[in-house]
Amino acid sequence: MARELDQSSFLFGANAAFVAELYSRYLESPDSVSPSWGRYFAEIEDDARTAIRDIQGASWAPRETKVIGADGANGAAAPALARAPEAVGDAARTRAATKDSIRALMMIRAYRVRGHLIADLDPLGLEERAYNPELDPATYGFDEEDYEREIFICNVLGIESATLNEIMAVLRQTYCGTVGVEFMHIQDPGQKAWIQERIEGARNQPRFSVEEKRAILAQLSAAETFERFLDKKYTGTKRFGLDGAESMIPALQCILERGARSGVEQVVMGMPHRGRLNVLANVIGKPFAAIFSEFQGGSAYPEDVHGSGDVKYHLGTSSNRTFDGHCVHLSLTANPSHLEAVDPVVLGKVRAKQTQYSNQNGGADGRDRVMGLLLHGDAAFAGQGLVAETFDLSELKGYRTGGTVHFIVNNQIGFTTSPSYSRSSPYCSDLAKGIQAPIFHINGDDPEAVVYAAGLAMEFRQCFKKDVVVDMFCYRRFGHNESDEPAFTQPLMYRTIADHTPVREIYAQKLIAEGVVTRDEADRMVEDYRRRLDEALEAAGAYRPNKADWLEGAWTGIEIARGGAQRGATAVPLKTLRKIGHKLTEVPETFNAHRKITRILGAKRKMIESGEGIDWTTAEALAFGTLLVEGAPVRLSGQDSGRGTFSQRHATLVDQETEERYIPLNNLADGQALFEVIDSPLSEGSVLGFEYGYSLSEPHALVMWEAQFGDFANGAQVIIDQFISSGESKWLRMSGLVMLLPHGHEGQGPEHSSARLERYLQLCAQDNIQVVNCTTPANYFHVLRRQVCRAFRKPLVVMTPKSLLRHKLCVSSLKDMGSGTTFHRVLYDDEALCPDEEVKRVVLCSGKVYYDLLEERNRRGLQDICFLRLEQLYPFPYRAFNEELGRFPQAQVIWCQEEPVNMGAWSFVAPRLEDVLTRIGADFKRPAYVGRPEAASPATGLSSRHIEEQKKLVDEALRL
Repeated sequence: MARELDQSSFLFGANAAFVAELYSRYLESPDSVSPSWGRYFAEIEDDARTAIRDIQGASWAPRETKVIGADGANGAAAPALARAPEAVGDAARTRAATKDSIRALMMIRAYRVRGHLIADLDPLGLEERAYNPELDPATYGFDEEDYEREIFICNVLGIESATLNEIMAVLRQTYCGTVGVEFMHIQDPGQKAWIQERIEGARNQPRFSVEEKRAILAQLSAAETFERFLDKKYTGTKRFGLDGAESMIPALQCILERGARSGVEQVVMGMPHRGRLNVLANVIGKPFAAIFSEFQGGSAYPEDVHGSGDVKYHLGTSSNRTFDGHCVHLSLTANPSHLEAVDPVVLGKVRAKQTQYSNQNGGADGRDRVMGLLLHGDAAFAGQGLVAETFDLSELKGYRTGGTVHFIVNNQIGFTTSPSYSRSSPYCSDLAKGIQAPIFHINGDDPEAVVYAAGLAMEFRQCFKKDVVVDMFCYRRFGHNESDEPAFTQPLMYRTIADHTPVREIYAQKLIAEGVVTRDEADRMVEDYRRRLDEALEAAGAYRPNKADWLEGAWTGIEIARGGAQRGATAVPLKTLRKIGHKLTEVPETFNAHRKITRILGAKRKMIESGEGIDWTTAEALAFGTLLVEGAPVRLSGQDSGRGTFSQRHATLVDQETEERYIPLNNLADGQALFEVIDSPLSEGSVLGFEYGYSLSEPHALVMWEAQFGDFANGAQVIIDQFISSGESKWLRMSGLVMLLPHGHEGQGPEHSSARLERYLQLCAQDNIQVVNCTTPANYFHVLRRQVCRAFRKPLVVMTPKSLLRHKLCVSSLKDMGSGTTFHRVLYDDEALCPDEEVKRVVLCSGKVYYDLLEERNRRGLQDICFLRLEQLYPFPYRAFNEELGRFPQAQVIWCQEEPVNMGAWSFVAPRLEDVLTRIGADFKRPAYVGRPEAASPATGLSSRHIEEQKKLVDEALRL
């Protein structure tokens, strides 16, 4: 591949004139330069082709004069820069003209790469635009006497020849105005040429009709008047206003209009709290009265709907809007104050909706119809790692959504921190270069430029299905919230802001000068809008939301959980289980499976045929398979999920000769639902957020995220705390997401032992989530199916095993999943022991430690110690414990766990068990604790110490 000439090449700067001189000689006579330069210039023929294509590029440019090395229409190859000076006649003038052309072309390319650095972007003008030598004609050997000399530039910039003054005027207008473009980092030539054609063809200057200009002014008037109205009526109340960034509203309007015209039917939006109320009112169309009611303390939901609610600038909503006859469904995703956490959630929702569209329209590409629109703050965009994690998903199989439009409200400050203290890169948007997204920097005080760039961004997304970034430089007129005093920390900035004319007035004056509107017409836009706000304010006191929209659309038919067991119909006929089991163990005859895989599949077939010894992963595959043939899609993602962290799942088989993949679960029956298993990037926060978002849009699929080890979920704690555990209570948004977290103390050290069960139990309240720690494959089978087979949806946290994946005792019978079976919240001893009244101790436990206790009890031959396994920790199974412990009122009750006393389930279960023991009138009113002592680290890193600790706790639990 030809080497690309870039700004770091030695052809630039002081060497430019020398190289140009040599090159002009080479064009006249290749033998006139040294062999080494001859070889270089021979190579540069291809390089020049690439460079000139970058420079000339645009498809609209005339082609009468050929590019270096290009074949002419008659088939003859003729270097344009060599031919152009031929009319000059003598060698000296030929060299001079060639030198001018090469210098000019190198400078043009430098402007394409670096022109944005001196663009007019900051509406406050606080920082002087630094001198950049690469954009100075003198760097390329031009001096003042050269500025009026005509230079041949081969139709680059749409000009065959022009003076240096003319060339510089075009370059500065195109690349250094109120729109700065970064696109030369893109490697795809088609994308690069597309952008170049559009910005150079129009000189990067917006061209709007009178009607369009009036519409922009009306939208600015609405944005500004809304904020001023709130400031006046609710002075000092937090609203995180859009003051200083009002141009965002017409920009969003443009994105939606362009999207509607290009076929977009649904837009899922995510944004921070700044400007959210304005977007809700002026973009989404939330009633003004509803917003004012919330300012007055009213609820966003009907009185008969449960939930804690949230502050008004975190809430989402949805609506239908029509643009030029095209209806678009808009949904703004609710989010917490944890900036950028909503990003992957939005993308997950988009992916689910795209899949739904595809399924409903015969496999049509949903990426044309559904898109994501993410708004960001500059400081958060640069500072939050979740942004990089989310960008990383953009082109990955299983996560790609056909491009997201990112709009940065660049306030040039983060809370109280200036950019120089909050990032190490020139722009907050530099992160997007990692995925080669084009970036449009715009001066927010030029509304036409902002709308123009937003439109380009939308068109680019639709054309290439790639992410694109709009970075609008603006300012924050007030503090981080309206009660802050920003001059404490940025006195110069806020002195400037205080004297700065608002963008709406700037634009109104411009249109008045152009004769587009009169002053009276401009003022009337504000008055009419304010009148609507006044009317809505009067109605706000009586406003009552008439419905909650959470069980509509794809959620139609889903119910609110009413309490009680609600087991769900999870049993499957044995005939169906065997049929699916046989399919799971088959591979095509032409498929070259690894010999170990062949043995594993053979062992599974024997399990299915005998109906005994069903291990954990076989039960899991049967749960997946039965749901799939029943029409429920299954989606599993995480690091190494296809094979399984512990080489246990093998859901994806790889041909050992061709590396082609075969997924048995997608080859069970005609008309089955789709099984997706995705090996995720090495990220927890973005992937878990993505899957949560997917579950918000698709209630009829089993959606799972698997941690490589349980405590790796620590990297996604914001998603767990702010969305999964509390989203239904705060925002009336159900989720059936499943988190699979490998857990168990097996001597693998502090990082690979504990899934931090205690953290999830601390989050449990108001039936918000489910937490299970199953000990049998059959119970795991039922709890997975239960997620889809019940009428409501709740997130499920599963402590999954490691050593139990292959433990000889951790097996089930096929009949345990057959007709008449169900999930058991509490499992009891099924071995013959002494009569109930002779039992001296009941050991309660959960998870893997049960098998350590069981094996040791059997080894000792103990008959008067009974085990009860707590399979579901939350919602806590009071009724089951009342029944089971009621059999042994005389027995001492022990809670045994592997985790240290300050971790695990002890703190959660102790008061609940005490309540049960009191109810049944037990002799011992409180349970006793057996397990590891208090510790700072979840587990020891020494195998010998682990074994010693494990033996000790097992012995203590069984020693009477």
